[in-house]
Amino acid sequence: MTSATKTAGVGAPARPGTAAGGGALAGTGTLVRFALRRDRVRLPVWILALLLGTLSTANSYAELYGTPEDRANAVETMGSPAGLAMSGPRHYLDDYTSGAMLGHQMLGFTAVLVGLMSVLVITRHTRAEEETGRAELLRSTVVGRHAHLAAALSVAALANLVLGLLLALGLGGLGIDGVDAGGSLLYGAAHAAVGLVFAGVAAVTTQLTAHARGATGTALAVIGAAYVLRAAGDSGESGALSWLSPIGWAQRTYVYVDDDWWPLLLCLALAAGCAATGFALSTRRDVGAGIRPQKPGRPVASPALGTPLGLALRLHRGMLAGFGAGLFLMGAMYGSILGQAEDMLKDIDQLQEALERIGGTGIAEAFASMVMVVVAVVAAVYVVMAALRARAEETAGRAEPLLATGLSRGRWAGSHLAVAMGGGTLALLVAGLGFGIAGAASTGDGALVPRLVGAALAYAPALWVTVGVAAVLFGWFPRASAAAWIVPVYAFVVGYLGQILRFPGWMNNLSPFGHVPRLPAADLDWTPLLVLTLVAAGLVWLGLAGLRRRDLETK
Repeated sequence: MTSATKTAGVGAPARPGTAAGGGALAGTGTLVRFALRRDRVRLPVWILALLLGTLSTANSYAELYGTPEDRANAVETMGSPAGLAMSGPRHYLDDYTSGAMLGHQMLGFTAVLVGLMSVLVITRHTRAEEETGRAELLRSTVVGRHAHLAAALSVAALANLVLGLLLALGLGGLGIDGVDAGGSLLYGAAHAAVGLVFAGVAAVTTQLTAHARGATGTALAVIGAAYVLRAAGDSGESGALSWLSPIGWAQRTYVYVDDDWWPLLLCLALAAGCAATGFALSTRRDVGAGIRPQKPGRPVASPALGTPLGLALRLHRGMLAGFGAGLFLMGAMYGSILGQAEDMLKDIDQLQEALERIGGTGIAEAFASMVMVVVAVVAAVYVVMAALRARAEETAGRAEPLLATGLSRGRWAGSHLAVAMGGGTLALLVAGLGFGIAGAASTGDGALVPRLVGAALAYAPALWVTVGVAAVLFGWFPRASAAAWIVPVYAFVVGYLGQILRFPGWMNNLSPFGHVPRLPAADLDWTPLLVLTLVAAGLVWLGLAGLRRRDLETK
C-alpha cells in the first residue's frame, strides 16, 4: 500500500456517515491535508521567492529613484508605447512614487508568476493524479467525485491568500515613501485575485485533455494571452484590450495611486465562474479521460518515431514550441526598447555603474548584454524541464516497458538529454532573432541582428552544463532531481540582480552563466565556452553512468 493510499484512508474502514454526509465532496479535507503535505517544500519556496523578490525590488526602486528628478526621468522614459507595454497603464505615471513604480512595473510581471504557481498546483493535484492512476484508486473508496478538484482549488486558494497576506505585511513594514499599509494590502490582494483566476482557468483546462502537460500548456497559453492583451492595451491610446485581461484588471486597481478595489471583483467573478465550469465539465467525462477526444493516431508510425530520439522529440515538441514562441516575444519586447536604453538609464547611477562594469562601446550594447542573462535563464528553465522529463517517464512507469526491449538506458535517457540541449540552443536562437530584429528596428542598426543572435547562442554551453547537472542528479540521486532548479534560479539572482546590487565576483563564478562572455558588449573569448562544453560532456557522461548502476523506480 502506497503512502498516498494510506494518507487518504484507502483500505481503512470508513467512519459512519462519511459517504452520505460528504456526497460529491466526501474526503476533500483529507485530500487537502495530503496535498499540503506533498507540497510542504514546493509551495513555501514559491511563496518566499515571490515575496523576497518583491521586497528587494521595492527597496531597489527606493534607492535608484530616491529624488523627484530621478522619478521624473523615469516617467519620461517609461511613457513611451514600448515602455508601457513592458510595464503597465499610463495613469501610474501621474504620481510616480516608489509605490506607484512598484505597481506599474512589477505587478503585471509577478502576476504571471503567481498564475504559473496556481496552474501547477491545480494540474499536479488533479490531472496528474488521474494520469498516474492514483485518482481512480482513491475514488474507489469514500471519496466524492468533486473531492480532488475541490481540494486542489482549496490548496491553490490558500497559497494565494498566504502570499497576498505576506506581501501586504512585508511591503507595509518597509517604511518606504509612497508604500503605505492600505496600498500594500491592495497589492497583496491583487496578486491573490489573479492567482485565483488562473487556478480557475486550470480547473477548466484539466477537464479538456487527458494529459497533465496538455492541461498545463493550455492554461499557460491563457496566461500568455492575458499578458499580451494587457501589453497591447496599455501601449495603445484607449487601453480597451487591457480590460479583456485579468492581469489588466489587477493593474487597474492603480495600487499606491488611487487604490481602487472594485476591479478585483471582476477577478473573483471570473475565478468563481471558471471553477464552477470545471466542476460541471468534470461530470461529463470519465476518470482519466478528457472532454476533448483524442485524435486517432496513424496506422503506421513514422520511421523517426521508432527511434529513441524521435520519440523524445515527439514528447517534447509542445513544450519546445511554447518556450520558443515565448522567448521570441520576450526578445522582441526587450529589443523594442533598445533604442531608448540610453535615455532610460542615463540618470540611474546604480545601473550606470553596472553597465560600465559590463563594458562595451555604448549603453545600448551593455543593456543588451545584461538583458541577455534573463533570456538565457528563461531558456535554462526549459532545459531543466526537458532534462527531467526522463525522470517523469521513469516514475510514471512508462520507461520500464521501453527498457525491457533492446533499448539501452543510455540511449533512452540520452535522447531526452539531447533534445534538452538541442532544444535549449534553438530557444536561444529564436530569442536572439526576436531581440535582434526588434532591436534593429528600434535603433536603425541592421548589424544588431547577427550580433544579438551570436550573443544569445554564446549561452548555449552554459545551458548544456545545466543539462549535465540535471543528468547527474537524475542518474545518481533521482529523488533529489528537483535540485537542478537551483542552477537557473541562482543564475538569475547573481547574474542579473547581482550586477545591480554589486554581489562579490566569486558568487558569479559559481554559476556556469557567469563564465559566458557578455556579448555584444564584450569580446568573444572561446576558451570559457570550450571549457563549459567539456564540463557539460563530462557531467552528462557521469549522469548516464549513474543511471546504468541503479535500479529503476516504477509504480
